Amino acid sequence: MGFKKAVINRRTIYNLGKNIPVLESEIIAAVERMTKEVPSPFNIQSARVIVTMNEHHEKVWDITKNALKKIVPADKFAGTEAKINSFAAGYGTILYFEETDTVKGMQEKFPLYADNFPIWASQANGMLQFAIWTLLEKMGLGVNIQHYNPLIDDEIKKTFEVPASWKLVAQMVFGEKLKDADAIEKLPVAERVKVLK
Repeated sequence: MGFKKAVINRRTIYNLGKNIPVLESEIIAAVERMTKEVPSPFNIQSARVIVTMNEHHEKVWDITKNALKKIVPADKFAGTEAKINSFAAGYGTILYFEETDTVKGMQEKFPLYADNFPIWASQANGMLQFAIWTLLEKMGLGVNIQHYNPLIDDEIKKTFEVPASWKLVAQMVFGEKLKDADAIEKLPVAERVKVLK
């Protein structure tokens, strides 16, 4: 599958299982390679990644469920619990972070661009997420991305011994693709792309 096809096929897949079509080592190699190769502003390299599988993956969603149980009314919790269980049913979760000390260091080193570094770092992290997501899709995996931060930040850091300077920004669930994504409506591309020549 070529790059364009992989991008087109990359969709949010919620129905995930544990019988993945690739080896764990292939997933790890893909994440490591993309983390190394995806560009960042001023070569800041502030993105950090933790790949959780097996009991560590399940722990991510136990933490999330327990955090939500404290704020979601009991009579509404069944739906929330079913959603969290659907993420736990996947094979693994990639946790994405920003190393904030690195960003602050660049702000101090280049004060003229200080306001832009957090924005640029966030953009670079998004590119990394997209690159990994697309590559996992190309490998035959289903993927969805979640944002339960900052609700789960403290417990994630404590459980996985994450440095204090790492800020959690996203949780990417992956696993066996049990069902294709539903069709979604797209705006006409002419409304989003202007060409001047």
